[in-house]
Amino acid sequence: MPALNLAPVLSFFAAFQRVSPVVPLRTFLRTTSDKLRPSRLHRLLPGITTAQAAVLAAGRAEPRQLATVLHEPQTGPVPTIVLGGFVPDATEQVFLLRGHLLKSGALYYFNYPADGFSLDLFCAQLDDLVEELRVRHGLAPVIFSVSFGGGLLLEWLRRQRALGREAPIAGAVLISPVACAEDLLDPTEAKPSTLLGRALQPYLRATGAVPEAMIEKSRAIFARMFEAGAQNKESLAFLLTRAELVHLREHVLGTIRCVTARGACERVQALCAMPALPADGTLASPLCSAPALILYAEKESAVLVDSTPTRQALATARAQHFPDRRFQVVTNPHGAPVQHASLIFHCFNFLPPISAFYRRLKTRKLHQAA
Repeated sequence: MPALNLAPVLSFFAAFQRVSPVVPLRTFLRTTSDKLRPSRLHRLLPGITTAQAAVLAAGRAEPRQLATVLHEPQTGPVPTIVLGGFVPDATEQVFLLRGHLLKSGALYYFNYPADGFSLDLFCAQLDDLVEELRVRHGLAPVIFSVSFGGGLLLEWLRRQRALGREAPIAGAVLISPVACAEDLLDPTEAKPSTLLGRALQPYLRATGAVPEAMIEKSRAIFARMFEAGAQNKESLAFLLTRAELVHLREHVLGTIRCVTARGACERVQALCAMPALPADGTLASPLCSAPALILYAEKESAVLVDSTPTRQALATARAQHFPDRRFQVVTNPHGAPVQHASLIFHCFNFLPPISAFYRRLKTRKLHQAA
């Protein structure tokens, strides 16, 4: 069979639009993806709640700190659990990637509560969901984590190892992971050098209730980071329709507005409670033996400090943490530099390594089944 040649398709689109021939093809793929695979998102009613019930019964967390888990059903051998950053919610974090992820299996989104957060309860909920997929469906998921979600994934894996367990997952994806406060704030600097560091520092210095003005400043910083990407009109012209942009903007800014002072403080407390990854070979065993994909953006400077311990550990002692891993810096040679966790505005720069990772996992599943 002759190889598929897209050149005539690209030429056809280029003849009708004065843009790069790749642009209209991307627009076409986005439009058909939405029409052929409309969202069937609903709240998951968990079948297994053993771990989270134990945390709540022991008084280590409150019901207000439970994350909302949303489910998008799809048949396939490799389901994906999405852990977002501080904001936006996980559902918006992979807004443009969902069609590609659904090709491998169902999607499960962890949306953190607006009025609280508990590291113990989060890990328990993730325990229960992974166990439910294993016991009731015979599936091992990929955990797809972004920014702060990457730190949560590393903490969950650390706890699994501390209990002598091998995490029953098919793979791990970490996009620009933020896994400790030192990733955002260099303790040797008198003044934060990053935009997110300036948002975080007042929470660390607060001795009592966080003033509402501080919360508003944090909201403004997160909103500014999103709007900065949204101003890239060249990207938006072929990434999103107008209706999609309105939907995305409303949901992202709505999430930012809804996070309360208590919710913001507890998310920061969770970050501060997570220890930095060692880069000196002191781990007794790897965090996870499943395949891992670790992606950083070419321009992380608005969020991560130069001395970020998580990146240094994953870059210099990768085999210690994930023996079967790929580490890559995502670049955009023909446009604006790729920013921290920019899965919306630089979706097509992140997509090639992510797609290759999932293809490898599905091939691996087929070989195991043979």
